[in-house]
Amino acid sequence: MSENSNQFLDALKQMQGVEVGDIVDVEVLDIEDGQIDVGVENAGVEGVITRREYTSDRNADLRDLVKPGDKFKALVLRRAGGDKENGEFFFSVTRLKEREAYDKLQKDFEDGNAVEGTVTSSVRGGLIVDVGTRGFLPASLISNRYVSDLKPYIGKTMKLKITEIDPNKNRLILSHKDLVEEEREEAFDKVASQLVVGDVVEGKVSRLTNFGAFIDVGGVDGLVHISEISYKHVDKPSDVLKVGQDVKVKVIGIDNDRHRSALSIKQTDPSPLEQATADLNEGDIFEGEVKSLTNFGAFVEVADGIQGLVHVSEISNKHVDKPSDVLKVGQSVKVKVLNIDPSDRRISLSIKAADSNASSENHNSRPRRSRNENSVNKKYMSDNDNGFALGDIIGDQLKDRK
Repeated sequence: MSENSNQFLDALKQMQGVEVGDIVDVEVLDIEDGQIDVGVENAGVEGVITRREYTSDRNADLRDLVKPGDKFKALVLRRAGGDKENGEFFFSVTRLKEREAYDKLQKDFEDGNAVEGTVTSSVRGGLIVDVGTRGFLPASLISNRYVSDLKPYIGKTMKLKITEIDPNKNRLILSHKDLVEEEREEAFDKVASQLVVGDVVEGKVSRLTNFGAFIDVGGVDGLVHISEISYKHVDKPSDVLKVGQDVKVKVIGIDNDRHRSALSIKQTDPSPLEQATADLNEGDIFEGEVKSLTNFGAFVEVADGIQGLVHVSEISNKHVDKPSDVLKVGQSVKVKVLNIDPSDRRISLSIKAADSNASSENHNSRPRRSRNENSVNKKYMSDNDNGFALGDIIGDQLKDRK
């Protein structure tokens, strides 16, 4: 069969009719107010394309977009009533583009690819995004942080992930949050691989909340809990920090599974206990004032605002039922430093060990002191017994020194 015969058969096949849902080649015949008159090539069929089926711009002048003789593909929407042979059809260019867009988006969805879209408007609950077709970006999926104002996003081009797609229902749900989380996790892994707990690094305050401050370290945010901002009492992080401020932080925890890091500002400086006891050593004997009495011992001031504990067993070589039986608040006593534990913020003292006469009579050397230290450790250095920490020692004094 000759080439001319094949061309004739193809033309004849096309002349046999146009079906709804077909994609056909059309030629512009005329432009009227609000519609384009077209004819299907080699089919002897004519129809119209309304403005909304050619462009999403409802105010567009079709004469600025097409002219007679232009040719392009269109989707056959439906048959219209009429007396013309083969009837008259309505065609659509926008729905053809949407169908083609959905085909590409479906593949991107299956492959897990990101797509790019431009935000065209905001609606209740989210944003409308043009990704070749109309998609919806819920407000909860815009960012990994709460977004209250949607208007600044209008007109912006964003990279997005497809979370749900259904061409039959014309349903396309998008997410920017998923990409933000992926990028954050990648950045965290890169930064975390270069950090270890105990490192002191430079950072910048990126965000303040009621419970702490987020610090940007190498492009990744870590949290400084409000309790780790200062050794002094802090009511609100914004009272002592501001966004954009450069700060020095210590890495106190890294959670690789949850991609989070815990930081501390206060631990980059010596604690009040460390500062106050810098010149204090185990074995030192000095005069101190009894600041308070409890059933398990007496707190004696060892430096300005810092107190150590004389356990009831370390008050005297004689049995003491209650510290208040032999001591009183404000009394000056001689004490010996048994133990300084900066990590647990504890200082253990002894009155009886400071008594040189008692020491020489009962110890000669130091075996009893060693036993007493063990006793003290068991009785009140334990977290489960009569323990104490910096809060017990200082009380509200730090609050008064803000």
